[in-house]
Amino acid sequence: MHYLAIRAAIHVASVFAIYLCFAMLIPAAVDLYAGNPDWQVFAFSALFTGGLALAVAMATQGRPPVLSSRFGFLLVNLLWLTTCMVATVPLYMSSFDLGIADAFFEAVSGLTATGGTVLTGLDHAPPGILMWRALLNWMGGLGVIAFGIFVLPFLNIGGVSYFNIESSSTDERPFARFSTYVFWMIAIYAALTTACAILYVTAGMGGFDALTHAMSTVSTGGFANYDASFATYNDRPTILWIATVFMFLGALPFSILILFISRGRLDALADPQIKLFASYLLAFILAVAIYIRIWSDEPFFFALTHAAFNLTSIITTTGFASTDWNAWGPFAIACAFVATFLGGCSGSTTGGMKAYRFLILFELLANGLRKLIYPNTVLSVRYGDRPVADDTQRAVVLFIAAFFVLWAVITVLLSATGLDLLTAVTGSLASITNVGPGFGDVIGPAGNYASVPDAAKWILSFAMLLGRLEILAVLVIFTPVFWER
Repeated sequence: MHYLAIRAAIHVASVFAIYLCFAMLIPAAVDLYAGNPDWQVFAFSALFTGGLALAVAMATQGRPPVLSSRFGFLLVNLLWLTTCMVATVPLYMSSFDLGIADAFFEAVSGLTATGGTVLTGLDHAPPGILMWRALLNWMGGLGVIAFGIFVLPFLNIGGVSYFNIESSSTDERPFARFSTYVFWMIAIYAALTTACAILYVTAGMGGFDALTHAMSTVSTGGFANYDASFATYNDRPTILWIATVFMFLGALPFSILILFISRGRLDALADPQIKLFASYLLAFILAVAIYIRIWSDEPFFFALTHAAFNLTSIITTTGFASTDWNAWGPFAIACAFVATFLGGCSGSTTGGMKAYRFLILFELLANGLRKLIYPNTVLSVRYGDRPVADDTQRAVVLFIAAFFVLWAVITVLLSATGLDLLTAVTGSLASITNVGPGFGDVIGPAGNYASVPDAAKWILSFAMLLGRLEILAVLVIFTPVFWER
């Protein structure tokens, strides 16, 4: 890796850190308006980290290097790590009196839209902290969309690019200018957030809660303003259904939403990964709802409401909970465990394995079985009506192999910190898939990560970044060949 490339990556990361420091002024204003002294924490954090980032940006100015996949890998890792470190500062200095491991965990969980938390007493938390957590979710979700649509195809490690998933027969670009596409992406993301907030208010949620929860819902981030998460609103099922709908929308590929909204392309919604995602989501919801109705004798609407909300939250890797689904019985728990692996669509705010990978994996498996019968047959892997490039096929296989290896390694490391097997297994899984809550009494939907040892929190923070950066983008920088000139 050339020195100029490292310097340029540091420069870009420091510029983004400055943008994040400006965002700190929003919770500062919220706390100042509410008369909470934490506004000084956000103001100082913005000035201190912003000044430091500005100094680094000025010191690293220079001619940008030639764009390459190697520079892309370095930039992506440094960018996410830097923003997580900057986001940690106000959390560490806040009235919650967090240790550095706790503050960093909370910042990483927010920016990676994971939703696991170490905070307790959220019901009485300063509004600035709640706003900052929601902002981290919202900004992280937007960054995840951009990462999935623009960066992953460029780095050849996965993701279905905008033009590849465009379902028309023409190969022409839908937009002549890249900036037009970015505008539509941000506009749709903001419009969904606004619509979600308005519907929350009409359903009986307070204005501040509606705004912050809308930001966490559309970003599928999962940070709530209460220790009980969405169980606070169990007496208003309309709110749970609104959240369910917008979590589903946040899990759709934004490139498809852009085609649908800007061009009225109804055929775009027939994208194969959307069909698969909607199918397994519906199947899990109905199976669990029927099981709850039979097992607990609850009314079917109650069972359907909570099954839809919680299964959508798990599959879209949001992290909200309306109840402790650990008490639903063995079948429901097994469904929730399997659902933790799934995820939404490529180019969405979600984590997990994602539907497009399952489509390609099923095609590879089917072709492999056919070749056992007809060894000389030439078979192609297709995504809908388009062939899948060899690079994408390889990336899918590498991702899945790396996923299970890392899951095992992280589980062992967490066990070494003193965590019990259930907490270690499900904590590593929930972090690497960016789901948030795990299983059991410690980190389940009725618990949080506050009691987890500091060493485990550092490991889990790394796992969240691994999952958010699609694993391979992180692993590649640990290879010796990456640093060769």
